[in-house]
This record gives sequence, structure tokens and C-alpha cells, in this order.
Amino acid sequence: MNMDIMIVDGYNIIGAWPELRALKNSDLAAARDRLIDNMAEYQAYTGYRVIIVFDAQFVKGVEKKYKNFKVEVIFTRENETADERIEKLAISLSNRKTQIHVATSDYTEQWAIFGQGALRKSARELLTEMEVIKKGIEKSVKKIQTKKPLSKIPLSDEVAEIFEKWRREQ
Repeated sequence: MNMDIMIVDGYNIIGAWPELRALKNSDLAAARDRLIDNMAEYQAYTGYRVIIVFDAQFVKGVEKKYKNFKVEVIFTRENETADERIEKLAISLSNRKTQIHVATSDYTEQWAIFGQGALRKSARELLTEMEVIKKGIEKSVKKIQTKKPLSKIPLSDEVAEIFEKWRREQ
């Protein structure tokens, strides 16, 4: 079975998505949480394994909250950049059955991993994809809401959790 792994350069994406960039200026932890929420939805919808890498230098005490998600969140070691960690991850996870995608708009690094078949997804591409996914999830929610009884529709726990979260926010 082939597997897709999306490795996300956390702060790079936060800095590139307008909503998260605005949030980051007032509350970095909130911007991080929002990105993780988004990527949890992405993972639930696409079936990709998602790993988000954050530079530890920006973290003042890591929140424990990340254990709630199936998304993997990695904070780099003290003297390691997110780029270095992403590169190591991509190389260690790479095999014939795995397609590695790296979400970053950082073109400064000449990433060796792209030469080895990892695919780059820019922050803008990821944002566009996220918008499509949210529309897809909304459609599913509407369909589910109009159909009773609810129990007939098999939902993964993760998707059910997202729906529930959205319902509460209405």
C-alpha cells in the first residue's frame, strides 16, 4: 500500500497564510494551534500522514495540547533548524512505497530531498487545497444534517470530532 506523508514547515506556513500571519503577531501559540487544527482536518480528509515541524527557538514552553491530535508535531532540538529536521525526516521516511510532500515556501534552501523525489507544495497551494477541503467537509456536514438518523453514516472518529467542533462554533 502506498503512503503519502506531508511534512509541514510550521512557521514558514504560518508566515505565509494571511490569517495565521495576522494571528501570529498577537499570539504565536494561537497561530500554531490554528495551523495544527487545519492540518488535522487535512489529514482526516486526505488520509495523508501529517508531520508539522516547528523551530524550537520560537517556543516558550511547549503546550501539552498536541497529544489530542493524530497529527504529529515536532519541535526541533536547540541547535537544529526546521529545514534540517525536515530534510532528515524526509530522508529517513523515504522509500519506494512512500511519497513525501513538503509544504514550504522557503526557496532559499536548495533542498536535496526534492532531487530525491520529494514533492514541494507551496504555502499558497496548501492554502488553496485547504479551502477546497473545508468546502468538501461543509458539504458533507450539510448532507449529514439533512439525513436522519445520524448513526447510519460511518464517520471516522477524527472527522466526527471536527464536525462536532464546527457544530459547537456555529
